[in-house]
Amino acid sequence: MDAPRVAVTPPAFCKSPSLRAELAQHFPNAFFNEKDKYLSGSELIDFLADADAAMIGRDPISAELLRSLPKLKMISKYGVGLDNIDQEAVGRANIEFRVTSGTNKRSVAELTLGFMIGLCHNMLSKKLKEGFWQREGGQELSGKTVGIVGCGNVGQELVRLLQPFQCQVRVRDIADRSEFCRQSGAVEMGFDDLIVEADIVTLHVPLTEDTENFINKSVLAKMKPSAFLVNTSRGRVVHQGDLHQALVSGEIAGAGLDVFWEEPPTDADFLQLTNLMVTPHIGGNAKEAVDAMGRAAIQNLVEYFELK
Repeated sequence: MDAPRVAVTPPAFCKSPSLRAELAQHFPNAFFNEKDKYLSGSELIDFLADADAAMIGRDPISAELLRSLPKLKMISKYGVGLDNIDQEAVGRANIEFRVTSGTNKRSVAELTLGFMIGLCHNMLSKKLKEGFWQREGGQELSGKTVGIVGCGNVGQELVRLLQPFQCQVRVRDIADRSEFCRQSGAVEMGFDDLIVEADIVTLHVPLTEDTENFINKSVLAKMKPSAFLVNTSRGRVVHQGDLHQALVSGEIAGAGLDVFWEEPPTDADFLQLTNLMVTPHIGGNAKEAVDAMGRAAIQNLVEYFELK
């Protein structure tokens, strides 16, 4: 029996010689996306057409796409976000779907902490690069009230990283996090109260119908004028136009974004705001996270095909 043909789309995995070699040990017929971008539409269909299994990152997997891939038996998710996967359609197509949670939590939590420190200490260097020597030292993160919206794997890791800063940590989650809060010293509270109290609001929620645009004009208006917003979850959780207006008007003091409404973002005026700190969706892409996500995705494939 021929070895299964595994199609691999995530650019970070495909650029890792060690992960490619590890996968090839189990699946010598694996083939890789060499375009350094995620695929979609007909391009993705063509790439997956001859695959028995696929390792998918942020590529959109829809019912329409799956109807064009009758040979596909299994999808292994690289990473943890599921908003690009129509899981009901995958189930209807009798395709096995596997994902390992928490593989990039430390990477995302560290970047989030970096945004917090950077915003507090005025580490946006645009003015200095333009020749303005303004020695405004900002403020310490220590002792601030941090509101964490979504306290799953990443949110809980962030709580741990914040402990040396002696922050007042407030969390809001749809799940009961009372036991974690009891152990960590964080306090559960309602969303509206958290938004009003927090010096920094940081978002760690999946993108769903309930969370799309849930940080909007009305929510931003409730935040302190001195507060910062950090988003390392999914771009469409925040209404980008409303955030743009809040930053320009001074309704909030600043924001740190690793994710955007469209990626890559094209709104140059928004990106150039002096109180906006940005990174290109790299939260889960630290080398250690790439390795962990890759090995977890490989293991899902190995277990499905019962290899040793």
